[in-house]
Amino acid sequence: MNEKTQGWSAQKTRALVYTALMAVLIVICTWIQIPAAVPFTLQTFAVFFAALLLGWKRSLAAVAVYVVLGLVGLPVFSGFRGGAAALLGPTGGYIVGFFFISLCYALAGLKPGNRVVELASLVVGLLICYAFGTLWFVLVYTRTKGAVSFGAALMMCVVPYIVPDLVKLALAYVLSLKLKKRINL
Repeated sequence: MNEKTQGWSAQKTRALVYTALMAVLIVICTWIQIPAAVPFTLQTFAVFFAALLLGWKRSLAAVAVYVVLGLVGLPVFSGFRGGAAALLGPTGGYIVGFFFISLCYALAGLKPGNRVVELASLVVGLLICYAFGTLWFVLVYTRTKGAVSFGAALMMCVVPYIVPDLVKLALAYVLSLKLKKRINL
């Protein structure tokens, strides 16, 4: 191997390791539950952090690894659940919605280094995640338990989480700025 090939190989290895670490971080943050009037996890923090630290492609890969681990039955979803039933349940749409957060972060590439565009792209991704997850919730809930309106689902599944999710976004942003200075991606 020549120096150029070794450098490329080291970069690819580093990228794979960071992607795997972000998938693990998503799992760990899913298991951490913050008690509140409506308890919440740190899942979205980890998804935001992965996007900010790794970029949209690698964060998309980290989310995919997380979802596949849960789909094959590992207890990586909230409440230590796993399997297709957990993913296809009423709140599974929010998990699938994490892909939209990473995909929307690609918009930040249109204006690299622009903090407003970075944050706005993550907020747009979160809004799409909310919309997709809520629609999924309404469809699954209505089919399995009885009719529920989109508005009622928003009040149950989104409204209590807006402020915590925005706080998690801000925290992920600040921590990613600090960490980017210390690691070589």
